[in-house]
Amino acid sequence: MERKATRKENECEEQNSNSEGSEQDKDYKTSLITLNVGGYLYITQKQTLTKYPDSFLEGIINGRIMCPFDADGHYFIDRDGLLFRHILNFLRNGELLLPEGFRENQLLAHEAEFFQLKVLSDAVKSRWEKEQLASRETTFLEITDSHDRSQGLRIFCNAPEFIAKIKSRIVLVSKSRLDGFPEEFSVSSNIIQFKYFIKSENGTRLVLKEDNTFVCTLETLKFEAIMMALKCGFRLLTSLDCSKGSIVHSDALHFIK
Repeated sequence: MERKATRKENECEEQNSNSEGSEQDKDYKTSLITLNVGGYLYITQKQTLTKYPDSFLEGIINGRIMCPFDADGHYFIDRDGLLFRHILNFLRNGELLLPEGFRENQLLAHEAEFFQLKVLSDAVKSRWEKEQLASRETTFLEITDSHDRSQGLRIFCNAPEFIAKIKSRIVLVSKSRLDGFPEEFSVSSNIIQFKYFIKSENGTRLVLKEDNTFVCTLETLKFEAIMMALKCGFRLLTSLDCSKGSIVHSDALHFIK
């Protein structure tokens, strides 16, 4: 009798544990929400979407806001599906984390306002304002010629884009090949250091793209950099000494934009 009773007790315990497990599985499944945002499917937990009270997503989950369903029964929200990734990451992390080089601040701010996430909207606008201020910072350009074979012509600019423009204008010609910009003359993304390359290797020349002009002197290269600076909106700060003649004969030229 005691054995039968023990067996029945064990069976009851197993049934209870199984029922508890199935209830937990059911609760876990019902806590997962699938959203169709502009054709992109996102799966997340209910607690993530309800993190900020009075937000659009919290209103949908708790029934305060009516939301249509797609053909598969998922909540459908007619917004930018790609940008929603950043909305969801904000809900998960509690802070604004964007990939390097992100340039859609204005669009993301609009999305944050639609989803009634004021904290996110303020964070995006603050980031946007900082970028706007950074873009207005003064850009410096310096072109120096030490007349020293070990140094040659040095071009510094705190805007890497201008250095890239110069590099895109010049190619190295060696044995009738276009080899691209000679990297040994590039010190960093802000500095190019041209040495007396013409005499360093026979048969090697630099060419200006488009007009195929051989660069045989550093003065020619300096003149090209000056013309590019003026076309890009730089203003010359240097007081030129008329006794030196042409602008290319000045030892140092300073520009600002």
